[in-house]
Amino acid sequence: MIYREVLLPISFALLTRPGTTIADVKTVTGHPVSQPQVRNWLAANLPDALWESAASNADGARLVQEGRYDAAFAGAFAGPKYGLEPLVSDIHDAENAMTRFVLAGRPARPAARTGADKTSVVIWLGDDHPGALLELLQEFSARGVNMMRIESRPTGEGIGRYCFSVDCEGHITDRRVGSALMGLKRICPKVRFLGSYPRAGVEAADLAPLRAGTSDEAFAEAAEWLARCQDGRG
Repeated sequence: MIYREVLLPISFALLTRPGTTIADVKTVTGHPVSQPQVRNWLAANLPDALWESAASNADGARLVQEGRYDAAFAGAFAGPKYGLEPLVSDIHDAENAMTRFVLAGRPARPAARTGADKTSVVIWLGDDHPGALLELLQEFSARGVNMMRIESRPTGEGIGRYCFSVDCEGHITDRRVGSALMGLKRICPKVRFLGSYPRAGVEAADLAPLRAGTSDEAFAEAAEWLARCQDGRG
Protein backbone atom coordinates (compact mmCIF):
# COMPACT_ATOMS: atom_id res chain seq x y z
CA MET A 1 0.00 0.00 0.00
CA ILE A 2 1.15 3.56 -0.71
CA TYR A 3 1.71 5.82 2.30
CA ARG A 4 3.55 8.79 0.81
CA GLU A 5 4.77 10.27 -2.46
CA VAL A 6 7.83 12.41 -3.21
CA LEU A 7 8.64 14.43 -6.33
CA LEU A 8 12.31 14.88 -7.21
CA PRO A 9 13.68 16.99 -10.07
CA ILE A 10 15.33 15.04 -12.87
CA SER A 11 19.03 15.88 -13.07
CA PHE A 12 21.88 13.68 -14.26
CA ALA A 13 25.63 13.83 -14.00
CA LEU A 14 27.88 12.42 -16.70
CA LEU A 15 30.09 10.18 -14.58
CA THR A 16 33.51 9.13 -15.84
CA ARG A 17 36.73 7.63 -14.56
CA PRO A 18 39.22 10.22 -13.27
CA GLY A 19 41.20 11.91 -16.03
CA THR A 20 38.55 11.41 -18.73
CA THR A 21 37.82 14.38 -20.99
CA ILE A 22 34.71 15.00 -23.05
CA ALA A 23 36.69 14.08 -26.18
CA ASP A 24 37.45 10.66 -24.66
CA VAL A 25 33.79 9.72 -24.32
CA LYS A 26 32.86 7.35 -27.14
CA THR A 27 30.39 5.10 -25.30
CA VAL A 28 27.75 6.05 -22.72
CA THR A 29 25.27 4.05 -20.70
CA GLY A 30 22.36 4.43 -18.29
CA HIS A 31 18.86 3.17 -17.66
CA PRO A 32 16.70 3.11 -20.84
CA VAL A 33 14.29 5.65 -19.31
CA SER A 34 17.18 8.09 -18.86
CA GLN A 35 18.02 8.32 -22.55
CA PRO A 36 14.94 10.33 -23.66
CA GLN A 37 15.58 12.75 -20.79
CA VAL A 38 19.09 13.61 -22.06
CA ARG A 39 18.65 13.02 -25.80
CA ASN A 40 18.99 16.68 -26.78
CA TRP A 41 22.06 17.14 -24.58
CA LEU A 42 23.67 14.08 -26.16
CA ALA A 43 22.93 15.32 -29.68
CA ALA A 44 24.49 18.69 -28.91
CA ASN A 45 27.52 17.55 -26.90
CA LEU A 46 28.24 13.91 -27.78
CA PRO A 47 26.62 13.38 -31.18
CA ASP A 48 28.87 10.45 -32.12
CA ALA A 49 28.80 8.63 -28.79
CA LEU A 50 27.27 5.15 -28.78
CA TRP A 51 24.49 4.60 -26.22
CA GLU A 52 23.90 1.19 -24.67
CA SER A 53 21.35 0.59 -21.93
CA ALA A 54 22.16 -0.67 -18.44
CA ALA A 55 19.91 -2.35 -15.88
CA SER A 56 19.86 0.89 -13.87
CA ASN A 57 21.74 4.17 -13.65
CA ALA A 58 23.72 2.81 -10.71
CA ASP A 59 24.57 -0.30 -12.70
CA GLY A 60 25.73 1.95 -15.53
CA ALA A 61 28.12 3.66 -13.12
CA ARG A 62 29.44 0.26 -12.07
CA LEU A 63 30.05 -0.69 -15.70
CA VAL A 64 32.02 2.53 -16.23
CA GLN A 65 34.10 1.70 -13.16
CA GLU A 66 34.87 -1.69 -14.73
CA GLY A 67 35.96 0.00 -17.96
CA ARG A 68 33.17 -1.34 -20.15
CA TYR A 69 31.89 2.16 -21.01
CA ASP A 70 33.44 5.60 -21.00
CA ALA A 71 30.62 7.42 -19.18
CA ALA A 72 27.28 6.88 -17.48
CA PHE A 73 24.29 9.10 -16.85
CA ALA A 74 23.43 8.77 -13.17
CA GLY A 75 22.89 10.75 -10.01
CA ALA A 76 26.01 12.59 -8.88
CA PHE A 77 25.82 10.72 -5.56
CA ALA A 78 26.76 7.50 -7.39
CA GLY A 79 30.18 8.91 -8.26
CA PRO A 80 31.97 8.38 -4.92
CA LYS A 81 30.53 4.88 -4.56
CA TYR A 82 32.11 3.76 -7.83
CA GLY A 83 35.20 5.97 -7.83
CA LEU A 84 33.89 8.17 -10.64
CA GLU A 85 33.88 11.91 -11.18
CA PRO A 86 31.13 14.13 -12.66
CA LEU A 87 32.50 15.34 -15.98
CA VAL A 88 29.32 17.39 -16.47
CA SER A 89 26.61 18.02 -13.85
CA ASP A 90 22.94 19.05 -13.85
CA ILE A 91 22.06 17.54 -17.23
CA HIS A 92 18.40 17.48 -18.27
CA ASP A 93 16.48 18.38 -21.40
CA ALA A 94 13.29 19.59 -19.67
CA GLU A 95 13.69 22.26 -17.01
CA ASN A 96 10.66 21.24 -14.93
CA ALA A 97 10.85 17.46 -15.34
CA MET A 98 10.18 15.52 -12.15
CA THR A 99 10.19 11.88 -11.10
CA ARG A 100 7.57 10.59 -8.70
CA PHE A 101 8.54 8.10 -6.01
CA VAL A 102 6.17 6.44 -3.55
CA LEU A 103 6.70 4.93 -0.13
CA ALA A 104 4.98 1.54 -0.17
CA GLY A 105 4.49 -0.97 2.62
CA ARG A 106 2.31 -3.80 3.81
CA PRO A 107 -1.46 -3.12 3.90
CA ALA A 108 -2.55 -1.22 7.00
CA ARG A 109 -4.64 1.82 7.87
CA PRO A 110 -4.21 4.61 5.30
CA ALA A 111 -2.13 7.66 6.10
CA ALA A 112 -4.05 10.32 8.03
CA ARG A 113 -6.13 12.78 6.03
CA THR A 114 -4.43 16.15 5.45
CA GLY A 115 -6.96 17.92 3.23
CA ALA A 116 -4.55 17.74 0.28
CA ASP A 117 -4.55 14.03 -0.44
CA LYS A 118 -4.45 11.56 -3.29
CA THR A 119 -6.08 8.14 -3.55
CA SER A 120 -4.81 5.37 -5.83
CA VAL A 121 -6.79 2.34 -6.99
CA VAL A 122 -6.65 -0.34 -9.67
CA ILE A 123 -10.00 -1.10 -11.29
CA TRP A 124 -10.88 -4.15 -13.38
CA LEU A 125 -13.55 -3.79 -16.05
CA GLY A 126 -16.20 -6.46 -16.31
CA ASP A 127 -17.61 -7.29 -19.71
CA ASP A 128 -16.10 -5.49 -22.69
CA HIS A 129 -19.03 -3.46 -24.00
CA PRO A 130 -19.68 0.04 -25.39
CA GLY A 131 -19.51 2.59 -22.60
CA ALA A 132 -17.73 0.33 -20.09
CA LEU A 133 -15.00 2.89 -19.43
CA LEU A 134 -17.54 5.72 -19.35
CA GLU A 135 -19.45 3.91 -16.61
CA LEU A 136 -16.26 3.75 -14.56
CA LEU A 137 -15.50 7.45 -15.10
CA GLN A 138 -19.02 8.50 -14.16
CA GLU A 139 -18.57 7.10 -10.66
CA PHE A 140 -15.94 9.79 -10.12
CA SER A 141 -17.62 12.58 -12.10
CA ALA A 142 -21.03 12.27 -10.47
CA ARG A 143 -19.46 12.81 -7.05
CA GLY A 144 -17.13 15.64 -8.03
CA VAL A 145 -13.96 13.57 -7.64
CA ASN A 146 -11.16 14.84 -9.86
CA MET A 147 -9.15 12.13 -11.59
CA MET A 148 -5.45 13.01 -11.80
CA ARG A 149 -4.16 10.00 -13.75
CA ILE A 150 -5.53 6.96 -15.56
CA GLU A 151 -3.49 4.25 -17.28
CA SER A 152 -4.71 1.02 -18.86
CA ARG A 153 -3.00 -2.33 -18.48
CA PRO A 154 -3.96 -5.67 -20.07
CA THR A 155 -4.98 -8.24 -17.48
CA GLY A 156 -3.60 -11.18 -19.47
CA GLU A 157 -7.00 -12.86 -19.32
CA GLY A 158 -7.78 -12.36 -23.01
CA ILE A 159 -8.21 -9.80 -25.78
CA GLY A 160 -10.07 -6.70 -24.61
CA ARG A 161 -9.60 -7.44 -20.90
CA TYR A 162 -8.12 -4.43 -19.15
CA CYS A 163 -7.60 -2.96 -15.74
CA PHE A 164 -7.05 0.73 -15.04
CA SER A 165 -4.64 2.32 -12.61
CA VAL A 166 -6.19 5.54 -11.31
CA ASP A 167 -5.10 8.43 -9.09
CA CYS A 168 -7.78 10.82 -7.87
CA GLU A 169 -7.91 13.83 -5.58
CA GLY A 170 -9.09 13.28 -2.04
CA HIS A 171 -8.87 10.77 0.80
CA ILE A 172 -10.83 7.56 1.27
CA THR A 173 -12.39 9.11 4.39
CA ASP A 174 -13.83 11.96 2.28
CA ARG A 175 -17.48 11.09 1.68
CA ARG A 176 -17.28 11.81 -2.06
CA VAL A 177 -14.21 9.57 -2.52
CA GLY A 178 -15.57 6.76 -0.37
CA SER A 179 -18.88 6.89 -2.24
CA ALA A 180 -17.09 6.76 -5.60
CA LEU A 181 -15.09 3.71 -4.52
CA MET A 182 -18.26 1.98 -3.32
CA GLY A 183 -19.87 2.75 -6.67
CA LEU A 184 -16.93 1.19 -8.48
CA LYS A 185 -17.10 -1.87 -6.25
CA ARG A 186 -20.76 -2.34 -7.21
CA ILE A 187 -20.17 -2.30 -10.97
CA CYS A 188 -16.65 -3.71 -11.33
CA PRO A 189 -15.56 -7.30 -10.68
CA LYS A 190 -12.48 -6.17 -8.77
CA VAL A 191 -11.22 -2.94 -7.20
CA ARG A 192 -7.87 -2.83 -5.42
CA PHE A 193 -7.31 0.07 -3.03
CA LEU A 194 -3.64 1.12 -3.09
CA GLY A 195 -3.80 3.88 -0.51
CA SER A 196 -4.74 7.44 0.39
CA TYR A 197 -1.76 9.66 1.18
CA PRO A 198 -0.59 13.30 1.21
CA ARG A 199 0.01 14.88 -2.19
CA ALA A 200 3.61 15.95 -2.68
CA GLY A 201 4.18 19.70 -2.81
CA VAL A 202 0.53 20.63 -2.29
CA GLU A 203 -1.19 22.17 0.73
CA ALA A 204 -4.91 22.18 1.44
CA ALA A 205 -4.97 25.96 1.03
CA ASP A 206 -3.70 25.56 -2.55
CA LEU A 207 -6.72 23.54 -3.70
CA ALA A 208 -9.73 24.96 -5.51
CA PRO A 209 -13.05 24.89 -3.63
CA LEU A 210 -15.09 21.72 -3.96
CA ARG A 211 -17.89 21.65 -6.47
CA ALA A 212 -21.28 22.42 -4.92
CA GLY A 213 -22.91 19.35 -3.44
CA THR A 214 -19.73 17.29 -3.05
CA SER A 215 -18.56 18.23 0.46
CA ASP A 216 -18.86 15.87 3.42
CA GLU A 217 -21.56 18.16 4.80
CA ALA A 218 -23.58 17.89 1.58
CA PHE A 219 -23.37 14.09 1.68
CA ALA A 220 -24.45 14.09 5.34
CA GLU A 221 -27.41 16.38 4.61
CA ALA A 222 -28.51 14.14 1.73
CA ALA A 223 -28.28 11.06 3.96
CA GLU A 224 -30.38 12.76 6.65
CA TRP A 225 -32.97 13.77 4.05
CA LEU A 226 -33.17 10.19 2.77
CA ALA A 227 -33.63 8.89 6.32
CA ARG A 228 -36.49 11.34 6.87
CA CYS A 229 -38.12 10.23 3.63
CA GLN A 230 -37.83 6.59 4.64
CA ASP A 231 -39.46 7.44 7.98
CA GLY A 232 -42.29 9.34 6.32
CA ARG A 233 -40.90 12.71 7.43
CA GLY A 234 -39.60 13.90 4.06
